[in-house]
Amino acid sequence: MNKQLELLETKVAFQEVTIEELNQMVTNLQADVSKLKEQLVLLSQKLQATQPSNIANLSEETPPPHY
Repeated sequence: MNKQLELLETKVAFQEVTIEELNQMVTNLQADVSKLKEQLVLLSQKLQATQPSNIANLSEETPPPHY
């Protein structure tokens, strides 16, 4: 009985270490995802600012040939 209890305590200790390591990894990944989201928003804004729209203003549109 004592040996089984010792084995369970050992398993629990290893599980606690593993859970803490996984928690740290998840925390780091969440921080990375947040940074990437911010960078994606900034990149998207810069891209929209540098590329002209494919739709011309009404004043720039040429009239159709039948006019």
